[in-house]
Amino acid sequence: MKDGTQKEYLFLDKKEKKYILGTADRILKFMNGLNTTLEGYQITRLEHSLQTATRALKEKANDEMIVAALLHDIGDELAPLNHAEYAATVLKPYVSEKTHWIIEKHAIFQMYYYAHHLGGNKNEREKYKGHKYYKDTIDFCEKWDQKSFDPNFKSLTLKDFEPYVKKVFSREPYSK
Repeated sequence: MKDGTQKEYLFLDKKEKKYILGTADRILKFMNGLNTTLEGYQITRLEHSLQTATRALKEKANDEMIVAALLHDIGDELAPLNHAEYAATVLKPYVSEKTHWIIEKHAIFQMYYYAHHLGGNKNEREKYKGHKYYKDTIDFCEKWDQKSFDPNFKSLTLKDFEPYVKKVFSREPYSK
């Protein structure tokens, strides 16, 4: 690549910009494939995501937070040990600092509900006490994420969330 010309890089840049425009479609396709579950859970990863996003939508969250709720566990498939950071990285160019931080930290905050059962520190989130998005992240976990493992919950479909995903991933990135 060190010998590439300006003409070649302008050509590649044009192709990359076109590819970026298809991000929403690739994400939706990926999400549609999350139709299995980790052993022991009563619902699929897709259903968990749909429940979380449905709860966000019903509580009139903004579009980017609805999409973030839908995608918050997208990393479970490929990065189970750092899934929150993975999801936050996918979202980062298209969401606010607040939404990014909530998704990036939600796994630590979610430990509040189970870590003590596994010999861990359920209060790990306390190291962020005083952070401007601390309470928002607690609320994300409490109101939407934690409750969204219910096999009897009637969630919306992935198709229902397509316009939100396409809208968020078609906006001008916050950062490049």
